[in-house]
Amino acid sequence: MTTPEEIHSQLRNEVNEVLIGNEEIIEGLTIALLTRGHVLLEGVPGVAKTTIANLFARGTGLDYNRIQMTPDLLPADITGTHVYREPSGEFQLQRGPVFSNLLVSDEINRATPKTQSALLEAMQEETVTIEGETLSLPTPFMVVATQNPIEMEGTYELPEAQRDRFQLKLIVELPDETDERKLLDRFDGNPTLGPEEVSQVVSPNSILDARQTVADVYVAPSVKDYIREVVAATRDTSDLEYGGSPRATIAYMQSTKARAAINGRDYVIPDDVKRLAVPVLNHRLTLSTDAELSDQTTETVLREILDTITPPSSDSFTEQKETATVNTSGSN
Repeated sequence: MTTPEEIHSQLRNEVNEVLIGNEEIIEGLTIALLTRGHVLLEGVPGVAKTTIANLFARGTGLDYNRIQMTPDLLPADITGTHVYREPSGEFQLQRGPVFSNLLVSDEINRATPKTQSALLEAMQEETVTIEGETLSLPTPFMVVATQNPIEMEGTYELPEAQRDRFQLKLIVELPDETDERKLLDRFDGNPTLGPEEVSQVVSPNSILDARQTVADVYVAPSVKDYIREVVAATRDTSDLEYGGSPRATIAYMQSTKARAAINGRDYVIPDDVKRLAVPVLNHRLTLSTDAELSDQTTETVLREILDTITPPSSDSFTEQKETATVNTSGSN
């Protein structure tokens, strides 16, 4: 059986055949894939957001579709509709691009809120309702959306409910000098280098098996308390108008379990919680008016919250894991 650690390593290596760097992005995408989550990729134009999504999709071998979101796109363009077929004299269902394992929604904030909302049911329930008929989406199902944070003309801010459906928001940064120099050499030798160079390195069945491995990762009570305290603090601070929801708390825990698994552990450590606080929570939070006027960001508020909460000691959660293992063995 292919382990979560092997899946992450294989996908990272395959994507690196085209692009250099972006290890944290591939880690985040793998975490979401193994926990039934969805990812929002944000970055300035030209940092390969869409390319990363396409490379990842090809590496997984999953059936995927890409939608270029535009203001004139309609919900039916995503979900599908019934079309009249003249030869048969009947209406037949024409499925939209959402009926795939991995949907790449490019520049999602260019679509109107009404069209964006067409993805809500799909992302939460993995179903689509077309003219009163509810249809199941393929398994696994994952949405990877991209957006540009600096171009505001012709865009629509994602509603809070839409943002909350994304398990992780990952920032695609500009490459450093070394990586950009390597990119120049790579594309100088092969100007047409692109997603078609990437091969399938994992199978859908191995992904489903790895999901079960992630589900079995142990989270000590003290670590669960740590996760809950971080999310609860976002609700209590005056710097935030709205903090994390219970859905955010659950997504936070699931993400830490996946990060532990892809790092070869069967238990979560406090560092998993710290590392994933910003990707899981940042996009779900809303600054208060005073905080906005003070030029604060949700990320700085989150960093301050993490600094004020003491993580559990390694001894405490290790002892809890050993006790849980003994109890489980004894019950068998």
